[in-house]
Formats: sequence, structure tokens, C-alpha cells
Amino acid sequence: MPPSPPLLGTRRAATDPSDAPAPGARDAFDAALDDAELRTARAALAQGRRQAARSLLVHTGDDWDRRGHRLTVLAQDPRATAWAGDWLAAEPGSADAATLLALALVHRAVRGAEDPGRARDSCATAAALAPADPTPWLGLLLLARAFGPESALLGAFTELSRRHPEHHHAHHLLIACLAERPGCGRAETHEVYDAAELAAAEAPADSPLAVLPVVAYAERYRVLAATGLGPADPAASRHWSGPRARRVLGACFDWWLEWEHDEHPRRLIDLNHLAFALSCAGRPAEAAALFQRIGDHATPEPWEPARPAEGKPSAGRAGLPWRRLPRP
Repeated sequence: MPPSPPLLGTRRAATDPSDAPAPGARDAFDAALDDAELRTARAALAQGRRQAARSLLVHTGDDWDRRGHRLTVLAQDPRATAWAGDWLAAEPGSADAATLLALALVHRAVRGAEDPGRARDSCATAAALAPADPTPWLGLLLLARAFGPESALLGAFTELSRRHPEHHHAHHLLIACLAERPGCGRAETHEVYDAAELAAAEAPADSPLAVLPVVAYAERYRVLAATGLGPADPAASRHWSGPRARRVLGACFDWWLEWEHDEHPRRLIDLNHLAFALSCAGRPAEAAALFQRIGDHATPEPWEPARPAEGKPSAGRAGLPWRRLPRP
């Protein structure tokens, strides 16, 4: 069994500008996770060759979670704006090139290197070229998560969920935002837990959104630790020992045993959250089974030290978003 990542102790190794591991950085995190085709396409783009990325996206088709994952990873490279601009100039009207450019501008804006307004306009252009694709709306959701306002966050999530109700990345972003709202009453009554359980219940039985309630607990712990309302050592926290937490952990682990999806592009993110929660709750035997699947793909979240809200505005306290969003 590979060694467990240290609780909240992962440090990202040095990387080159393409976000690929630097020579000798054995433990560097790669956002591509275990997608070998994505890594190949990214390396080809770094050499100025677009065909691999073009073919990758064509073959991805309307597998929306995979398309969003692949385009987001490609867009994170600092050179992605130039790549996508050249591609779009060579193939005007290409929805793939336009969406890559939009997400690249979004990531630059979040890093403070681009005007958010330009990124929003680029997302709107990409959405017009591919009306059924939720990925441009994922870009708008990322912008709203970083800059607000709440109406933009809810609007982007509404449009995205109309196109793909089970969108994995979108639900994770909204749960992270809800976790930052102030709590009231007992610890296990925070609205983020209700929202996550509602989304899991409304999804099909085999949907990886079944693990969303565990993500909600991890995100809420992140907020509590960052604001001093909880201990920095997650294993010393009572956050994982309440009756609701125990029920959620048991149900999510049982779901994984029955429905494990080796093909989902973001499953390793779910496995890291579930392994983290089980480790914090003092359930090492169950966590060990997950570490076997995680292998070398320990993700920064939720293992890294409790991070603050990164300057992101609160989504407000206007009620549970799923209750106010039109159902797809």
C-alpha cells in the first residue's frame, strides 16, 4: 500500500511553466490526474502542435465532465491563451478553440493577470458557438466564485445545470462557496450539508455526486480551521465524530464499494476527499482501501493546510441555492 499523504501536509513540488512536474519532482501534483491522453495533448500543445488536442476534444464529445476536466487542465497552462489564440486564428469559429481561450482567460483573471470582463466576454462567445456545452458556463462559474456577485454564481450554475444536471466540477465549486457561509445553530445543521445531501439524493444512483456530502464536510472543516473556529489538526477535531458525519461517511464509503467508477475523470478528487475524511474520523482500514486506488494521485485539496477563502466573497445568506434554482 502506498504511504498515506500526511494529513493537511501535502506540499506541491516545483513545476515548470506548463504545470507539468519539473525534473526530479517525483511527487508533483498534476491536475491531469491519470488522464494519459490529456497529458499527451498538453505536451504536444507546448510544442506548438494542435492536432493532438483537437483530436482529444473531438473524441471526448459530449462527455461533459471529461470535456470540462480536459479543457480546464489545458487552460491552466500559462501559455494556453497564446495556444488558443493561434488555434482560433487558424480555425475561426472553432468551438473547441474558443472554449479553450475562454477558460485560459478565466484562469488568468483568477490569478490577477487578466481583466475579468474580457474573460466573461470570451465565455459568452464560446457559449454562443456551442449552445449545448456546459463548459463555457463552468468558466463563468469559476469567475463568479472568484469575484462574485451571488447572482452571477447562481445564474452560471443554473445555465450549466440545464445542460448537465450532474456536473461534477460545478457542484464542487458551489459546495465550496456554501461552506463559507456563516453557520448558525448546531454544528451539523449547516446548510452546506443539506445542499450536498439534496444534490446526492436527486442524482442517479450511480452518480459520483453521491460523495458530495463528504466533500461538504471537508470544505466546512477547511473554513472552520482557516477562521480559527476549529483545530488546525483535523484528527483532533470533533468535526468528524457527530452522528450525521458518521452516517455520511458510512453511506459514501458503501456507495464507493458498490458503484466505483474507474472511468470518471475526476474520481480521484472524490477518493482523496473520502480518504481524508475517513482518516480524520479514525477509520484507517477503510481509508487504506482508498489509498490503494489513489496511488500517486494525492490532490492538494483537502490534504494541504487549511486554506482561507482566498479573498472570495461570501455567496450571501439568501437560502439554499438548489431550492431557488430552476430544475433542469
